[in-house]
Amino acid sequence: MDNRTEVREFLVSRRAKISPEQAGLPAGINRRVPGLRRSEVASLAGVSVEYYTKLERGSLAGVSPGVLNAIARALQLDDAERAHLVDLAQAADGSALMRPRRRAARHWSPHPSLQWTLDAITQGPAFVRNGRMDLLAANRLARAFYADVYADPQRPANVARFTFLDEKAHRFYPDWDLAADICVAILRTEAGRDPHDKDLHDLVGELSTRSDEFRTRWGAHNVRHHGTGVKNFHHHIVGDLTLAYEGLEMAAEPGLTLTIYTAEPGSPSEDALRLLASWAASQEAETGARTLFSD
Repeated sequence: MDNRTEVREFLVSRRAKISPEQAGLPAGINRRVPGLRRSEVASLAGVSVEYYTKLERGSLAGVSPGVLNAIARALQLDDAERAHLVDLAQAADGSALMRPRRRAARHWSPHPSLQWTLDAITQGPAFVRNGRMDLLAANRLARAFYADVYADPQRPANVARFTFLDEKAHRFYPDWDLAADICVAILRTEAGRDPHDKDLHDLVGELSTRSDEFRTRWGAHNVRHHGTGVKNFHHHIVGDLTLAYEGLEMAAEPGLTLTIYTAEPGSPSEDALRLLASWAASQEAETGARTLFSD
């Protein structure tokens, strides 16, 4: 991904989202662009129009943290957007190359102790993913929860590919548009963090080619931190589920996130997870029996 293009499109997209009224400026007349003009962003950030224009054309190399903060304030960036702007600046400087390499799915497998930890979590789905949304390790309940994702023979199983290329995703996510927005924002954030990830380039290229919905969202340049929240699902075995999630960055494995889904105690979703756990156990027992008798 070309850094200058990424910087230009990101800054232009953020500028277009801020109205003069939101920035405390008079709206005026004969505005030919959505959002703020370059001159208005420059004024709010305390830099010259010429300098801001240079930045918006993609020249972030050597920009000081103070200027980046001023631009972020002028564009009213949220925490995820600020972090993404810093990532883009570091990539422009080449300092992103000095970071620990983020794990490539094809060369990584969980340590036995990590799998033991996942398997010890029995009340909710628990899994490890990377920034490309590859499912790299999971407990029994997560494998049952994401049964439709794992049904794709391509490995590693990938939530983004499922979301945009599998019709079953529209059943699994009752609010598919929101799920799709989140999915692309996670990938866009990862692209800023690790601009040299070939596997991510390949995934984005595949999804852009095969899905108009993905391509439109990718062009919006939205990013987000995905640490905690609540999601709704519809599982083909147990029906509707409302689950809280916590995403924990793994200090020992840069770039990987441990995510755990849980249901509110005493809720119908908790009952549904128990039913799903029972179903998963029976499926494993049947698979084991078939394997035994086939030997």
